[in-house]
Amino acid sequence: MDLFNIERAIIKKYRKELYRPFTKAIYDYKLVEEGDKIAVCLSGGKDSFVLSKLFQEFKRHGEIKFDLEFIVMNPGFNQENLDQLIINAKKLNIPIRIKESHIFSITENHSDGKPCYLCARMRRGFLYNFASELGCNKIALAHHFNDVIETVLLNILYGGSFYTMMPKLKSKNYHGMELIRPLVHVHEDDIIRYMKYCEIEPMDCGCEVGCGKFATKRQEIKRLIANLKKSNDRVETNIYRSTENVYLDRLLGWKKGGEVNSFLDNYDETEDDE
Repeated sequence: MDLFNIERAIIKKYRKELYRPFTKAIYDYKLVEEGDKIAVCLSGGKDSFVLSKLFQEFKRHGEIKFDLEFIVMNPGFNQENLDQLIINAKKLNIPIRIKESHIFSITENHSDGKPCYLCARMRRGFLYNFASELGCNKIALAHHFNDVIETVLLNILYGGSFYTMMPKLKSKNYHGMELIRPLVHVHEDDIIRYMKYCEIEPMDCGCEVGCGKFATKRQEIKRLIANLKKSNDRVETNIYRSTENVYLDRLLGWKKGGEVNSFLDNYDETEDDE
């Protein structure tokens, strides 16, 4: 498929599934502001390519004036994957900047059994630094709706905590930098359908976990949600909405700014509503 139809599809054929939820997140959570310079982070996968095209269309048709950079961290891709990433970027007319790192080899030798955690932390720092060098004040990551709700259940079932991926966060270590996630309303199935329609074959993340050689807890959660949907088609929406409808007076405890709070602290103000 040619570039004209690829770009047309995102604002016509897939407007309801992709462009509208993308712009809704931007306006709901104030992710993009006048004068921003945003580094869109590409991994070579389906999500980051769709994020890049959505940003290009929003810049073209939206009312907010901002600038874009499209950055790629090469953590140690094999040549086949790197070539595929470059070919897809050219086909999609995304002007990428690639910078080398050695994160794959580092995580393999020093991960202590948790390669994904260490890899994610190192990637984040590398991308912040790369974006800063280009004069950007924000990095955009391609976490979508399904990533958000899976993270909620991962934290509950395996972490004993309740929190999720935030639409935006201020960087702790890079002053003036923010992280934004404009795909939080976009469903993974719609991303997959769009990429197939455009005849684009994305790469996986390039590591052994991403290639499916190792089972992950996230894969377990995906299966769990899929099974729950068989009897409740609103289960995904309800998981997401639960992060917006938290009743602090019905929690045993919560943390804010490092401070631990207990329901006993305000027990005299708590009443049975029956």
